[in-house]
This record gives sequence, C-alpha cells and structure tokens, in this order.
Amino acid sequence: MIRLELSVDTLEGAVAADRLGVDRIELCSAAALGGLTPGPGLLAAVLDRTTAQVHMLVRPRDGDFRYAPEEVETLVKDVAHAVSAGAAGVVVGALTATGDLDLPVLAELVAAAGGRSVTLHRAIDVCRDPLAAVENVAELGINRVLSSGQAVRAEDGIAVLAGMVRVAAGRVAVMACGGVRAANAGAIVRATGVRDLHAAPRTQLPSRGTSVVDFGAIVAFDAAQASALVAAVRA
Repeated sequence: MIRLELSVDTLEGAVAADRLGVDRIELCSAAALGGLTPGPGLLAAVLDRTTAQVHMLVRPRDGDFRYAPEEVETLVKDVAHAVSAGAAGVVVGALTATGDLDLPVLAELVAAAGGRSVTLHRAIDVCRDPLAAVENVAELGINRVLSSGQAVRAEDGIAVLAGMVRVAAGRVAVMACGGVRAANAGAIVRATGVRDLHAAPRTQLPSRGTSVVDFGAIVAFDAAQASALVAAVRA
C-alpha cells in the first residue's frame, strides 16, 4: 500500500485534505517560501478539525538549513510545542557548513520529539551526499526522509531516489516529492521502490489587492488536483 502525504498551509486546505482520506498532512505556513513553521493557532485548529496524522514542519526561516545556536534553540522549542499540542510528528532538517547533515542538531530535535515520528525534510536534497545522509538518518532513529532525489521533480531524481531506497533497506521510509501528480505517481513508485509519496497541490488565485496596494497573489490548496492524486494512488 502506498502512503500519501499532502502539504497544506491553511486550515481550509487541511480540512480538504483530510476529507480526501490522506494518510498524513504536513502542516506548514508560507508555502510560497518553501514552507515555514506554522503558528500555534493554525496547528491547534487543524488538530481540532482533522483526523489524519498531522506532521508539523519546523523551519524558522527561509533560505539555507545552516542554523545558528539561537535558531537551534527555536527549532527545539517548536518541536517540543508540536508534540505537546498533539501533532503526530515533526518535519525537520539541518546542515553543516560543509553540506553534511548536522547530526548533533538533528539528535537534539529527535530527542525533543519525545518518540513522535520525525521526518527529515528536503535539506537532504541540497546535502553533499544524499546516500550517506540516509545512513545517518537510520542511525539517528529518524523515521523517513522527504526527497526529490536532488532534482526539481521526482521524475528527474529517480536514480538517486532508488539509491536512497536501497541504502535505507527498510530502516527508513523514503518519501518521494517534487511534482508528484496523478499522471506520474505510479511511474515514480515503480521506478524507485518508494512506498510513500508527498505532494503539495496548490493553485494561484487572483490577487485581492487594489491598484494602489497589492500584497500579491494567493496560493491555495487545489482540491481537484489533490482528489485526482488520491484516486490514482488508491488505485
């Protein structure tokens, strides 16, 4: 059975994803920035209104994944908050200056999760050696890695994803992401051996600003696209 996770950054999106019967919801804010840590109000509302597992992204800012000690303190506190609030898991990542996984920081975050599920996010897609990183993840007790195989789209990272699956050897789940849609989900699964898929089906809505002040377009959860993906995966 293929497990499907959808990324959302609004309560509306979370409720829609939950109604589709997804296995997991990755909750973030600021999807246009690649996803940041959601606020406590959003997390609480999503936990109240959904039954799917909610895994909270913990990322304090956009940009790289090399964190100063003060940022690590924030990461740890956010992980602890997610767990105490009732999240089923957290999604984290940190790199060193040389592009390797920051193992001491990740160990701290795993400890802060207190036994809840931990996913390594796409920091692995910009690390120096993704296969070595999978081995490190297994040793740390992290449950899964989210990756596009160091490509923009999972379809273009199939060789790396397949290599990750081989190295993981069932100790860690490899979750493919990056342009995963109904039309290509089956091919990605067959070519890589992954049993977990992640998608962020979103659509851009017209700006609600005026001709004088325009705060930009709204990016919303695309329920139709998500529904087609769920149907394809369940089939």
